[in-house]
Amino acid sequence: MNTSLHDSITIDTEIQHGKPVLKGTRIPIAIIIGSLAGGMSYEEVMQEYAVTQQQILTSLAYFAELLNYETIYPMEKAS
Repeated sequence: MNTSLHDSITIDTEIQHGKPVLKGTRIPIAIIIGSLAGGMSYEEVMQEYAVTQQQILTSLAYFAELLNYETIYPMEKAS
């Protein structure tokens, strides 16, 4: 993980069961990503979770970096 992400994201077994969260909050990265994927705008996420645009961008960057280390399996075509 790059340094700026390392400084902005924390993983602690005592906070949110060890899920990655925005440093200084209890807000899991998955909540930010899921909210955006569900159709919320940056502004709505910022208002709902009291986060900054930079924290949203950090969450997206963290997620993108995780995908680089995932094993990707092809999806089966629907019949």
